[in-house]
Amino acid sequence: MASEIKDFSKLCIHTLTTRPWGIEDCVKNYSKAGVHGITVWRNVLENKNLSSVKSLLDDYGMQVVSLCRGGFFPSVDAAKRQAAIDDNLFAIEQAAAIGAPLIVLVCGADGRQSLEKSREQILEGINIILPAAQSAGVKLAIEPLHPMYAGDRSAVNTIKQANDMAETINSPSAGVAVDIYHLWWDDTLQAEIQRCAAHGHLFAFHICDWNVPTVDFLNDRGLMGEGCINIPQIRSWVEDAGFNGFNEVEIFSEKFWATDQHEYLEKIKQAYLTKA
Repeated sequence: MASEIKDFSKLCIHTLTTRPWGIEDCVKNYSKAGVHGITVWRNVLENKNLSSVKSLLDDYGMQVVSLCRGGFFPSVDAAKRQAAIDDNLFAIEQAAAIGAPLIVLVCGADGRQSLEKSREQILEGINIILPAAQSAGVKLAIEPLHPMYAGDRSAVNTIKQANDMAETINSPSAGVAVDIYHLWWDDTLQAEIQRCAAHGHLFAFHICDWNVPTVDFLNDRGLMGEGCINIPQIRSWVEDAGFNGFNEVEIFSEKFWATDQHEYLEKIKQAYLTKA
């Protein structure tokens, strides 16, 4: 059984969860609401002075959990593969500059080639950027995505595939991000979470819910408790495996983005305490 959530000490919110807010609004409003875990999406860093962002985060007592996102390694076009490498190296610089200890990798896919070829290119890409990540003190988390994204967003679609890849890389700087939106359906999930943790690869845990019916496979995620995912059960598996990091709320929702973000933030907090 999952332990009862009593406070917000392990709550982290992704900036994209409150997409209408820029980085300043996210930091100030999360902090005011008593939430001090934050995962920063790179879109809010565009045209920003990173040292100023770091000072802002520090001034408001925010703990940066991770930077989203790197990845998108595969392509039939060698120039695009190199551009992805360059972008990931820049992401490592961004992470180091704002104090993010981890980059989440949405690994990518190219429908013009086989999944096997895309996975080879993902593995190659991670190995290329790994020395820079190690030098910067930044870890890399492979995030498996739901199979509906296999054609264009990620060729890594199960936690088993992510575990296999992390074990092949065999570095303390490369691991796995477990996002229940993408993995809740997998009947091997509990065993693979245990495997992941046993190898020291369980780096991150993301939560939201799967609406039934869902009207958009990208931007219709639900608040915890709104859908069909047994979030407390999966959280118990993660905790039983030894994970004691943040519970990261990552919700893409056109419905919620269109509402008052202050009210939405309070709904996130209430759902976290009662349904996560």
